[in-house]
Parts: sequence; structure tokens; C-alpha cells
Amino acid sequence: MSLYFFLKWVHILSSAVLVGTGFGTAFFFFYANRSGVVAAQAVVSRLVVRADTWFTSPAVVIQPVTGLWMAYLAGYPWTTPWLLLTVALYLFTGACWTPVVALQLRMAEMAKIAHEKNEPLPDLYWRYARRWEALGYPAFIAMLVVFYLMVAKPALWA
Repeated sequence: MSLYFFLKWVHILSSAVLVGTGFGTAFFFFYANRSGVVAAQAVVSRLVVRADTWFTSPAVVIQPVTGLWMAYLAGYPWTTPWLLLTVALYLFTGACWTPVVALQLRMAEMAKIAHEKNEPLPDLYWRYARRWEALGYPAFIAMLVVFYLMVAKPALWA
């Protein structure tokens, strides 16, 4: 197996983990929040944090390492338009994801405490939930565009 093929396999696998875990946990967290069941919100928010730690975070590191290494091996200049746009969108997604992680940690703690005390979630939780959603939508769309750019490698500008 060539180095390029190995990197491509790791890159594709980690991209599936990154986007799949991100979308899956967002789906369950979104609907747990809509349920109004504090116990569900406490469990799901704790598991979302765990999934981000175990799966998403390693994939976040693996993606640019393998992607840029493959671009180098394939002879793409760093100034290739689709590659530049991919990196920019990836950085944009990271700029959205970083505060999302902080929000999830705080929300998980608030949900845990509310569940233990058998109380409703505080208003701050819901403000964080709105921010979490507002950051998640553009990040997810950006990652879909990144997928397209990785596969199609279109000529964007000359």
C-alpha cells in the first residue's frame, strides 16, 4: 500500500467520523433540548461532550494533517484555489466549533445540576442552546462545501 493511498484512507475515514459524529450528536442534542426532559438533556449533553472528546477532536487534528500531506504528495501547490478555500472553510468551521465545545461543557454541567436537584434548566442554558445552534448551522454547511471541494477539486479562479 502506498503512503498516498494510506493517507487517503485515513483522511476519508476521519472525515466520516468528524462529520458523522458531529451531525449525529447535534441531532440528538437538538432533539433532547426540544424534549423538555431534563434527565434526557443531562444524559445526552454528557454523551455529546464525550463523543467530541473521543471521536471529533482526534478527527479535527487528523483531517488537516492527512489532507495537506496528500496535497503535497500529489503535487498541488499550496495556492491551488480549491485547496485554499478548503483550508479557509475548515478554519471557519473550527472557529465555530471551538465555542460550541465550550457551550456544550457548560450546558452539560447545568443539565447535570438541574437533574440532580430536580429543577428546570436555568435561562442561561437556553441562551447557550441558541448560540450552540447558531454556530452549528454555518459550520455544518461549511463542512458540506469542504466535502464537495475535496471530491470535485474544481477550478475556482485563475
